[in-house]
Amino acid sequence: MHDELRAGLRDAAEAHEPDRAHILARVERGMAGVRERRPARRGAATPLLGWVRVVGATAAVAGVLAAGGYAVARAVRDEAPQRTVAVSPPPEPSPDTTVRPPATGSEDGPLRSDGSVDPHSNDFWAQSSVTVRTSRQLTALTVRLRIRQTGGVSCTGAWRSLPEDDFTTTVRERDGFLVYTWVLKPGRTVWPGEWVFAGQYDHERGGRDAKGDRYTAAAVSGGERSAVAGGFAVHADDGAPSEGTS
Repeated sequence: MHDELRAGLRDAAEAHEPDRAHILARVERGMAGVRERRPARRGAATPLLGWVRVVGATAAVAGVLAAGGYAVARAVRDEAPQRTVAVSPPPEPSPDTTVRPPATGSEDGPLRSDGSVDPHSNDFWAQSSVTVRTSRQLTALTVRLRIRQTGGVSCTGAWRSLPEDDFTTTVRERDGFLVYTWVLKPGRTVWPGEWVFAGQYDHERGGRDAKGDRYTAAAVSGGERSAVAGGFAVHADDGAPSEGTS
């Protein structure tokens, strides 16, 4: 029903054309009648009253036309379809960092590494050594030695062949391992060469199996990162490796 009403109003507004001649004729007839009925003694006031009536009639006609135009305009506006603007969501930010996979080899970039159980270890005590070789100067270096708790394993010392004051050294037990960590202090460097990091520990009497022990080393050289990792083997006095027990 509302749609039919709007359509009818719109059609009527478009078809309507004011009859100006008819309106002017009515105004003239009204003015003539005013002149005929004008009393002689009130000549000054009557024309003014007539003009007020004419102006009032004209204003009424204009008001009718304006009201009709407003109704039609509103009907047309209500009938116009509403538009919405779709805004695309912002793109997902792409990651700006890449996570390096865990180190699994003994060579990476300028780094070379090796893990060994000192041949002078005995039935109660052992030393596990990590040898790091670098062909370039390092501005950051972290070496971590993990000794599996096979029974009675406890720290008896730690050392490195690089200056002691250049590193922060910590030893703690974590998740079934005795963990030795050496971290190069900010502003210090490691020169090209071969360097040893060693952890010493007691253990239960008898030969100890070192196959569960691991090490990692991570470094930065010239803004590039490199990392190595490996296990342990016993080195005999003649330099030939033997089984990983102590």
